[in-house]
Amino acid sequence: MRKFIGRGLFIFIILIVLISQFPLGTVNAGQRGIRLRFGAVTNDVLNEGLYVRIPFVEQIVVMEVRVQKEEVKADAASKDLQTVQSDVALNYHIEPSKVGLVYQELGRSYNERLIAPALQEAVKASTAKFTAEELVSKRAIVSEDIKIILREKLEKRGIIVDDFAIVNFDFSKAFNEAIESKVTAEQNALASKNKLEQIKFEAEQEVAKSKGRAEAIKIESDALRDNPQVLELRKIEKWDGKLPQVTGASTPLINIK
Repeated sequence: MRKFIGRGLFIFIILIVLISQFPLGTVNAGQRGIRLRFGAVTNDVLNEGLYVRIPFVEQIVVMEVRVQKEEVKADAASKDLQTVQSDVALNYHIEPSKVGLVYQELGRSYNERLIAPALQEAVKASTAKFTAEELVSKRAIVSEDIKIILREKLEKRGIIVDDFAIVNFDFSKAFNEAIESKVTAEQNALASKNKLEQIKFEAEQEVAKSKGRAEAIKIESDALRDNPQVLELRKIEKWDGKLPQVTGASTPLINIK
C-alpha cells in the first residue's frame, strides 16, 4: 500500500512539473511576451496570441503595454523659495518593441525604480523655475515643462509619456494668507477705480448738461437780439387774454397790430 501511495505521489509530481513546463501558452490583449533562454533576454518579443517555447530551456515573461497611471505627491521649492506640495499624475505605457529592454534593465518593478523617482525629480526641476504665484497663474506652462522633462528621462528607457497633469498645488499657510490679502486688495482697488470712473462720468455728464443749457441760452439771446419780433411773440404766448384794470405811463401795452 505504501509503495502504491509513493508511486502515485511520484507520478503526480511528475505531471505537475510537465504541466508547468508545457510548451504552449498565450499572450493576452494589451500585453507582450519576452522570451528568455536559459534566463537571458532574447530579441524575440511575442505579440498577443498563442506561443510555443522549448521546455526547461525557454521561459516567457509577460509585460503590460497598455496605458497605466502613476500618481505621486512631490515636495519642492519655488523660485522665490516658497515650499510647494504638488499632487501630480502621469499616464504612460511601455513601448511594445522595447519591453525586453525594460525588463532587462528594470525588471517588473520599473514603476518604483524609474517612473516614481523621475516624477519627483521633474517636478522639483520645473518648480524651481517659477515663483509661487507663477505656478498658479501659469499652471499649463508648468505642466508642459514637467512633461518635457519626463519625456527626456523616460522615453529613452522605453517608457512613453501619454499625458501629465498637475492635480493640485498646495502652499504654506502664510503664503496662502498673503495671496488672499493681495487678491482682496486688488479687488478693493478695482472697486475704487470703478467708483472713480463713475464719479468722473457723472461729472462729465453735468458739464455736458451745463454746456447744453448755456448754448441754449446763448442761442435764444442771439435770436432775441437779432429778431425783436420774437420778444413780442413770447409776450403774446404768455398773455392770458385779460387787459389790465389800471393803465398808466408805467404800464406797457402789448402792440397787437
